[in-house]
Amino acid sequence: MELQILVSKKGTKVVAASNLYQVLELPKAQYVKNLKNWLTNVYEFRDGIRKPIALQDYSKRKMPANILFDDYYISVELAKKITLMSSSKKKHKYAKHLLSLEDKVENAELLSKEQVMAVLELSKVMGVMSCQTASEEAHLRTYESRNGGSSANWWNFRSQLYGYSGDTLRKKVESMGKPAKGKTIRQMLAQADDKYEMVRTGVMDLFMSLGKSERYARNLGDLAKEFAKELKVEIYDDRKSGGMFAPKVNPEMMNAVKTGGGLSMWQS
Repeated sequence: MELQILVSKKGTKVVAASNLYQVLELPKAQYVKNLKNWLTNVYEFRDGIRKPIALQDYSKRKMPANILFDDYYISVELAKKITLMSSSKKKHKYAKHLLSLEDKVENAELLSKEQVMAVLELSKVMGVMSCQTASEEAHLRTYESRNGGSSANWWNFRSQLYGYSGDTLRKKVESMGKPAKGKTIRQMLAQADDKYEMVRTGVMDLFMSLGKSERYARNLGDLAKEFAKELKVEIYDDRKSGGMFAPKVNPEMMNAVKTGGGLSMWQS
């Protein structure tokens, strides 16, 4: 028997739990117990250490009336982690196969025309600092919900996600002969002549808050940063000015960023 890779209605590659169980040649009598453990265990996902989330990492498979056992569609990422934690003698073979599929899924993520235009608008909207902070706060809420309500390790997680920390940024600014003491990360980015990094991090925070993978969030953050450079997007702190002299940006997109709504094209 081969491991069957299925494609969901939303285009996501998944595997059936029953099929994975069979190819791993695990004890048939333990299927129900092991399946429950698979879906309630704690794993190290790309977005943190957490339990699998229904409709994101797995969904129940509708079975014919004459089939008496439950089955689930599970994501390629979760299937790989389950395989590695199993006692199967074939786990190395199937884990490698699932890893290769996972990479292909990530590398093949393409944007529709509507999504490209939305990222273009996001690159402008994220020039407004209240949108940057709203996305950061939304990302933190998602992070806490996936880590049992705890924000422990949040700043370390962020530095790994973005590729720099406050300390490394401070050293960079000081090496340029500029003052860094008492400066926020946003202020130091401006001093380091990398103001559009604020757009990148804002977009990354937004997509992480929507449950996207780190790689996906980085890709869209990088794209938005390039758009911001080309468009010479103004970085504007509306938190201090009360909105006076604010740059013209798409009000619907700004509202979507601040409220978490209106981004249905990315929500699954």
